[in-house]
Amino acid sequence: MAKVTEVSFYSEGLKISGILYEPDDLKPGEVRPTVVCCHGYTGVKDVYLLPVPERLAKHGYVAFAFDHRGFGKSEGVVARLMPTEQVEDIRNAVTFMTTIPSVDTSQIALYGTSFGGGNVVVAAATDDRVCCVVSVVPVANGYRWMKSLRKHWEWLKFQKVLADDRIERVLTGKSRRVDVTELMPGDPHSRQVIQEKVKAAEKYTEGYPLENAEATMRHIPEDYVHAISPRPILFIHTERDGLVPIDECYSMFAKANEPKKLVTIPDGDHYDVYEFVNPSIFEVVMRETIAWFNAHLKRGDGTVTAAKVA
Repeated sequence: MAKVTEVSFYSEGLKISGILYEPDDLKPGEVRPTVVCCHGYTGVKDVYLLPVPERLAKHGYVAFAFDHRGFGKSEGVVARLMPTEQVEDIRNAVTFMTTIPSVDTSQIALYGTSFGGGNVVVAAATDDRVCCVVSVVPVANGYRWMKSLRKHWEWLKFQKVLADDRIERVLTGKSRRVDVTELMPGDPHSRQVIQEKVKAAEKYTEGYPLENAEATMRHIPEDYVHAISPRPILFIHTERDGLVPIDECYSMFAKANEPKKLVTIPDGDHYDVYEFVNPSIFEVVMRETIAWFNAHLKRGDGTVTAAKVA
């Protein structure tokens, strides 16, 4: 069992809620490699993410998960998602981790899923304190991703909706709020998961601002990925992903420099990478993730981190 502590830090004046996981064999004064874990587009750490830091702590890492501003237990405009702000939250989470006594500040890595998989790319590319990255089912180009989710006529209609909302925001200061599926329509599997798991846990009764989509379309992590090298990055994607096409990951991987690795998982949908949806595929994700961190993160004595359990 890991030591689990609810903590908080501030990001541009907003209080951000997080959970710190420390290995149970951590000795007084010892420091360990650390992984900051980042959730997806409309996710909160408590629904999607916590099995990841739990597993990392079991394998000897200090791990941290947090809710981006406006989501979960963190402060901010509820359900408002600005990618540049989320990247800043990640950088501030890294800063916060440098204040934790058990953290080896020279060995801080990032793990992100879905939209978070793109966010960690931008954060690592713009913050050289990050020494290793794992990006799972990532969005590489927000405009291309948003367009891929819609038929041509739906895309034209959606662009008109966003244009009208842009005017409304200028005149009233408010963005119209909609159901999450209007921002992020997906395949039947994704819609089922959102309906049964995600929406059941959310508390955003007024919906999500349409401005989220416009901000998403300006977010292009693949333009940053080359700058991570020579730090290592691992990509993992499910081959039958109906929400974030695997082509997103192929594009990102092609633009990344070495050292890099791409793992594809046959017969997997987008949400299958989460334990609460598909435990067997989650195990594949964790096996590849831990192997990557074991290979590229070092203990304070200079030795490569070794997994505690199989």
